[in-house]
Amino acid sequence: MTLIIIAVSLVVLAAVAYIVMTFYPAFGRRASRKEKQIISRSLNYKDGKFVYPAATVMMENSAGSSLSILKDFIKGNPRSRPPQPLIPEKLLPGSIQESGDTRVTWFGHSAVLLEMDGVTLFLDPMLGRSPSPFPFVGGRRYSKQLPMEISELPRIDAVLLSHDHYDHLDYGSIKQLKDKVGMFIVPLGVGAHLLRWGVSREKIREQDWWDEFQYAGLTLTSAPARHFSGRSLLDRNSTLWCSWIIRGAETKIFFSGDSGYGPHFAEIGEKYGPFDLTLMECGQYDPRWADIHMLPEQSVQAHLDVRGALMIPIHWAAFTLSMHDWTDPVERVFAAAKAHGVRLATPRIGEPVYAGSAEVPSLAWWK
Repeated sequence: MTLIIIAVSLVVLAAVAYIVMTFYPAFGRRASRKEKQIISRSLNYKDGKFVYPAATVMMENSAGSSLSILKDFIKGNPRSRPPQPLIPEKLLPGSIQESGDTRVTWFGHSAVLLEMDGVTLFLDPMLGRSPSPFPFVGGRRYSKQLPMEISELPRIDAVLLSHDHYDHLDYGSIKQLKDKVGMFIVPLGVGAHLLRWGVSREKIREQDWWDEFQYAGLTLTSAPARHFSGRSLLDRNSTLWCSWIIRGAETKIFFSGDSGYGPHFAEIGEKYGPFDLTLMECGQYDPRWADIHMLPEQSVQAHLDVRGALMIPIHWAAFTLSMHDWTDPVERVFAAAKAHGVRLATPRIGEPVYAGSAEVPSLAWWK
């Protein structure tokens, strides 16, 4: 009788999980049969999944590794988040510029407002309070405010997404942003999530690696990254992930998205470098999953590989998704940049950086 009760309970739990993942909108949706036919033409699509060309170790690839990671997460680290909420610089309504200067405003983590040649782009605009399908139970953002609230933002010419993880593609943010955005330019398969959330198909452009798209006078190129994708238990690597190359009349920007270190950085540098500015992920790492998130020293090397001039470290200072101290990413990047003669900008959240400027924010504000 006990075994029957356990079996029934497991079936009920599985059924509930399936219903929640199917009907709860934050999980997005899988590609339709017609959409899968288009996706399957990609050279990066093998046996029903997207793949990086080199073998890539995920954090759960061995039972021992998974148990050690779980143990460390349960143990926690009291220095993994700031002792007090961070206070971002305020980006005042109406301050979005209309000049041709290239200006970068970091919103924390990997969210970046980029103004170039009079065009406004938002990269990975995760502006929610928690990187979770259930924001009320996830780890909260380090700051209580944003540099500019979504309701205050002007019209955004385009949103560029690197992949569909919750800390980059946020259901609540997209629902609030979608009517302010002219175009969503995303990796293959990610458009299905946006369609479920009310974005019209005409406003979605999906890109494979090395695809180029001319938009509002800019050239946008989807480039490789070494990572993975998925929003639920059953959709691992069913959508593509990418980095972005953004070229204007005078300025070139590289946005790494999420990536482990790999030969794709040198390939990007050969094809498209040098870059005036790179936005390079440097946080939420661990040696056990270094194939999917670079260590900070590798972030600096990736900047050198793509032939970047000025580097802004991103993917830190908003959420705790690893066990390291919250300041460890920028401290290690700072040291590695100094050792390699790399020019580094360390803006506060909301503090603008102008590409090509002789002076950039470089204070150790996190100390």
